[in-house]
Formats: sequence, structure tokens, C-alpha cells
Amino acid sequence: MSFSINKKRAIALVASASLVSSASAASLANTIAIVGNSGVSAQQIFLGQSNKVYIVDKVENNPISVNGHPAWATEYDIDTNTFRTLDIKTNSFCAGGNVLGNGTWVNIGGNQAVGPGGLNAAALTAPYDNGDGGMATRTINVCTDDSCNWVDDGSHYMTTRRWYPTLETLQDGSIIVIGGCGWGGYVNDAGQNNPTYEFYPSRGGPIGLNILTTTLPANLFPLTWLLPSGNIFIQTNLGTEIFDYVNNIEYPLANIPHAVRTYPGSAATAMMPLTPANNWTATIMFCGGVNLQPDQWVVTWNIAAYPSDSTCVSMTPDLSTSWVDEEPLPEGRVMGNWIFLPDGRLVLINGIGKGTAGYGNTSWAIGQSFGDDPIHSVRYFDYTKPVGSRFSDIIVNSTVDRMYHSSATLLPDGSVFSSGSNPNADYVPAGTPGYKYPSEYRVEKFYPDYYDQTRPSPTGLPTSLTYGGNYFDVKLTKADIGAVSNLDNTMVTIVRPGFSTHAMNMGQRYVQLNSTFTVASDGSATLHVSQVPPNPNILAPGPALIFVLVNGVPSTGQWVTIGSGQLGTQPVLAVQALPASTGGDGGAWNNGDRSGTQTTSGQTSSSTSKGSSSGSGTKSSTADRTAVSGACAALLAIAAGAALVL
Repeated sequence: MSFSINKKRAIALVASASLVSSASAASLANTIAIVGNSGVSAQQIFLGQSNKVYIVDKVENNPISVNGHPAWATEYDIDTNTFRTLDIKTNSFCAGGNVLGNGTWVNIGGNQAVGPGGLNAAALTAPYDNGDGGMATRTINVCTDDSCNWVDDGSHYMTTRRWYPTLETLQDGSIIVIGGCGWGGYVNDAGQNNPTYEFYPSRGGPIGLNILTTTLPANLFPLTWLLPSGNIFIQTNLGTEIFDYVNNIEYPLANIPHAVRTYPGSAATAMMPLTPANNWTATIMFCGGVNLQPDQWVVTWNIAAYPSDSTCVSMTPDLSTSWVDEEPLPEGRVMGNWIFLPDGRLVLINGIGKGTAGYGNTSWAIGQSFGDDPIHSVRYFDYTKPVGSRFSDIIVNSTVDRMYHSSATLLPDGSVFSSGSNPNADYVPAGTPGYKYPSEYRVEKFYPDYYDQTRPSPTGLPTSLTYGGNYFDVKLTKADIGAVSNLDNTMVTIVRPGFSTHAMNMGQRYVQLNSTFTVASDGSATLHVSQVPPNPNILAPGPALIFVLVNGVPSTGQWVTIGSGQLGTQPVLAVQALPASTGGDGGAWNNGDRSGTQTTSGQTSSSTSKGSSSGSGTKSSTADRTAVSGACAALLAIAAGAALVL
């Protein structure tokens, strides 16, 4: 159903369009602008292959309707900044999501049916007409012609209730669904905990996961990444483990230091870029959160006044199971979104300086919000810079409070989409007495520093990539390149923006492909680009954006299918060696750290997929082999002493 804008909203959209038009006349780089209205609050969002953003809210009395009830889903057109309402049948409150290897997006779990004020209600009754979403599975195959809608897939529901579950796509394109609870509340408790995992498509009933029994109460939305080794890294509350899901073995690790990073602490989290320079080895970083102990997650004290944590820590679990203290945040932050740019930097946007995620009816809540002191600053984070200079100064400040239930994602033009915020049980209009933080529908775009630059227009980019196989050639004109020396800082990158909710982007990943170049006599160049490393654990199959960057300026991202486009074991091919670079200025070219560390010779990747026991990437040196051997020995020691076989 297309939305007919009423007069008041039309005026608002015209005003937004005027702001964008005015900004377009000047430089957009390093600015942020309100560009439109999301229709429903953006609790959950993802960028679809249609280049539209799909927005999912919880059931509430949003001003727009669909099929006779309030809408809680829209499709947002990033070119026209308009939306189309979509219909979801069940309550998607705090569901999880991700994309299958065949390109279908999946949204799983939620809460029971509710009515006005977020109070429990009988399913499918007026006025909200929503079903119980606790075990629901919803799918959508995105479209460009307004024909697609969410499908409530009752034949493939979960076997148990999952509110606040995490979804991670696996190397065969299926999804593991982890944790959650039955009926909700500020934090989890033993009476409703769901310490299990299962798969979509189903492989049978739920399987126990011990870490979720020992990390109450702040163990909802466990932070989860598929590692290049084929194991899964799980961090929840203070607990951490490496999980061999193939053999159902958990390897407990040291507690994460300083703070709780999972909901409702909700730190900014990301796996750092996987590049040829680091051998496609995963380092996972956590910044911010709240330093509360398990017995402090109660609502008998003023949580909304408690300062956010500013520490950052990381682990490189396929090489070392030790925590590393990293450069801290310039300010404490909860619910910051960390969004990858095409060049491997992260944008830190949104969040709060006091309190936590969540809401409720307590005497100390800000309206109903358990958080306060919105942080409007936008910063870059560059992991390749020396410690002490990785976080930039404030680039720009947003004018919108992005509180609980805000989300963000990368767009194909390299800008960042930000929307959402509703720390309340139901729709709260702006200006409602007693509510400092109303329901928020304004959409912002942040335009990074490269935005005004002339973009390269590469030709020859493929629509699909294999794991290993023959390299492909990408053509750049002399105008694309400029000075030949710019080829020393040219790279091809893959970004999967992921499914954004609760300060997480489930499935977000950044991979740089190996490449060399040949310069022609007319000043044009051909990039010789390797396929994805021959290990589906490095980048799970499914859709992603591919970019070509010349001297830090990205092309417009194009969608590419990683893998076969089907669920199941992915073909892994031998890697064709790249030709040596020729015709350049003799300098080294970029290999993931933007400092030109690689020599000008071809390279063959020998990384292979071996299921859950595969290596983390190319075994390119004795030092790499020694490090991996040491890591394997460390894991064997863990297994001997503390493995939990369920």
C-alpha cells in the first residue's frame, strides 16, 4: 500500500527536501541532514538488494496504517526519500534478523500480541490486530516494483519462544538463531531464559548452550560472529566463548573486562576489516557499554543517571584468546552504531551518555526511557592508525536524539542512513507532557569526507563472486585514476551492511579482495582482482556491496552475490595467481592498511575452507604459520581443561 501524505507531513517533507537541496548546492562532505520520514520508528533496518531500506518496528499506534491496523513496517526509497507501508502479521518487537545465502531476508522472534500502551492483548484483536510473535519467522524477498511484502512463515516457526535472539549467517548460507527469552522485561531471568540455539531452515529442535545459563541477567541479543576458523565467537553479559557449533563444544574464555557490552549495555561492536594485509584474520572490538555487575541490573535505583563506559577492548580469537585494551572512546557511549564505510573506516553515530537501553514505568525514568543525555557527535574510527589517533575529532553533530530503538546502515553511495528512537511502550507524539524523548520518524544521512569527490566509474565488476577461482579484471579510465601514483592506493572491497537493531548490525562484515594492476599507455588501468578468499567462513554466502576505491574515493556500491546463490555447501576453488603490477610508479600498493605495505609482485592465496577447522586465511609466512599453530595449541589447552561438551 502506498502512503498518501497528509498536509502536515507534506509540509515537513518539503522542508526536509529544501534542506537537502540547500546542502546540495554547497559541500555535503562531513555533514548530516534530515532527508525524510520513515513512516514507522526504525527499531530494525536493513539495506536490501533493491537499494531500498526495509524498516521494522514493534507493534504500536504509528500514525500510518495498513490493512485496517497501525503499520509497523515500511520500505524506504533512498532516492526519493518516500516510503511504502508493508504488513507484518505478528509482533516483531525486538526480533533479530539476517540474510540467507540465497538473498532472502529473515526476521525471527518477538513478543506476544499487545494493545494500546504496549499492554498484553488477545491475538488478532482490534485495534492493533497483531499476532503472537514469540516463535514467528518472517521472510521477504526484496523488490524494485512495490510487489514484495513480509511473509509470516507459519510452517517454519521456531520451536521455542525467542525475544531478543541473535541471528548469524553460516558458511553454508543457513542461519544459526541464538538465545532470547520468553516474555520479556528489562533483562532476562531464569524463569524465562532460553539458553538454546537452533537453525533456520530448521535442523531439528533447540540445542542447549551453556554460556546462556551462566550469564544472566544481561544475556539477551548475545554478540555473535562467525570466525574465519569456522567456529563462532559469542560474547554475552561478561561471559565469552569460542563455540564449535559443528561438534557442539563450548570453549569458555576470560570474561570481557571493564563493562557489559550486550543489551541493555549495548556497546558499539564490530569485526575489524578482513584484508590481505592481516591475512583475513578477525579482530573483534567492543567500545562503550555499562560497567554494571550481575546483581545491579535491577530497577530500584536511578539507572538513567549512571554514566556510560568509555573503554574499548578487542580480541583476535583465532590467534589469541587474550583481551587487549584499546584506545578508549572520547566520551562514554551506550547504543552507539558502528557502521563500515567502503574504505574500511567505521562511523560512530548515535547513542547516549547516561543510563542504558530499555524503558519502563519507574519513578526515575525519563518519561519511560532508561537512558538520558543523547550523544549527537559523529566520529570516524580508523583501526589502521596508531593507537591514540584512531578516533577522530567530532566531525559533525546530529540534531536528532537517537535513543533506544535507533538504527543505522551504510548506503550504496557511501553515505550512512540513521533513523529511529522510541524509548516508550507505545507511540508518543512530540510535545506529549512528561515525555522528553518521543517517537522519532526523521531520517538522517551522514555524508562522509569523500562524498563530494568525483567517483570512479569502474567497468567489468561481476554480479557474483566465488570462493577462490580465477581472478577478474576491472577497467578504470585515466579520469578515474588521475595520477598514476593513485594506483598505489587503489583497492576493491566488499561490505555486507547487515541487519541493524539495538546498536548491532548482525552480519556486518568488511572484506578487501587481493588485487594488482596494469597501466596502459593511455593512462587507463586494469585491476586484476582475486575472488573472495577460498573459505566461506571469511564471508558467508549471500548479497553484499562491492566498491572500487581510488585514492580513498569509492565508486558507488554495486550488489554482488557471494557464493552459489543457494543454501548448502559452497564450492571452493583453487586460487589463480595474480599477475604482478606493471606500469605504475614503482611504489607499493594498498593492502588493507592504507599505507602501502605490499610489494609489487603477484600473490596467490592459499586459504582453504575446511569446515569448522579451517584456517583463518593465507598461510603467507612462517610467522603466520607459527601464530596459527600457537592459537591451535591454546585452544587445545582450553579444550583439555574446560571444554563443555553438551
